[in-house]
Amino acid sequence: MEAVLTLVTLTRPETTSAVTRGTARLVAAMGYAPLAEVGLPNGRRADLMALGPKGEIVIVEVKSSPEDYLCDRKWGEYLPYCDAFYFAVGPEFPQGLLPEEPGLIVADGFGGAVVRDAALTPLVPARRKALTLAFGRLAAMRALGGG
Repeated sequence: MEAVLTLVTLTRPETTSAVTRGTARLVAAMGYAPLAEVGLPNGRRADLMALGPKGEIVIVEVKSSPEDYLCDRKWGEYLPYCDAFYFAVGPEFPQGLLPEEPGLIVADGFGGAVVRDAALTPLVPARRKALTLAFGRLAAMRALGGG
């Protein structure tokens, strides 16, 4: 019996969803508690924010295509709200297009891998406390079906 391989092309929203899901699974396996679509005090929305076991905060910006990256250069506005920042992309994304400073995760719908570690820039204690409190409240509200 011959194996048949069928390639399926995902739409941009399907790619974003798959990369977000795989990245959330990866960071959870690394000991972080992830939440998708988290509003930040500056009005931006993080695709994924994760709280680590020692209170560290990671933000991940998911990019579904080169066009998605090129038309959205706001990633620097996330840096004041995390200890570490990553881009997450699918396996087919041209990684050379991304800047070298942030961390890099390559993921699909099932999981992912850290290709490049993010630089650690510790938050000041007052901001960490405020973000951690907001993160916990958002998680609790979502568990109740709100938020």
